[in-house]
Amino acid sequence: QVQLVESGGGLAQAGGSLTLSCVASGVIRSINDMGWYRQAPGKQRELVATVARLGHTTYGDSVKGRFTISRDNAKNTVSLQMNSLKPEDTAVYYCNADGVTAEAVGLLDGLIFGDYWGRGTQVTVSS
Repeated sequence: QVQLVESGGGLAQAGGSLTLSCVASGVIRSINDMGWYRQAPGKQRELVATVARLGHTTYGDSVKGRFTISRDNAKNTVSLQMNSLKPEDTAVYYCNADGVTAEAVGLLDGLIFGDYWGRGTQVTVSS
């Protein structure tokens, strides 16, 4: 059983900055990839950025050069530094943990393996 909780969303002006954070809770052994996705009204959910356990990063084309993703494996956290924000960045941002190995706490003992999503945090960028 794993939970992801995002924080740091809010309102920013165009050209401003915000930092999003996400922490994965549970008895976690490892997480393969952590990342951020976003979804605007009427749009499909899209990749923002991901970072693998050993540090390899990927970015969506629309945020390259403006956003920076990082993670702390010891704390099971991932952050997204968003600079030079644009109104087009307005969306709900979701934290994702892909390939989580954790200890089960339900009826079945042992390890579990799965993918998890946070509930999302709203980012609004005004012009």
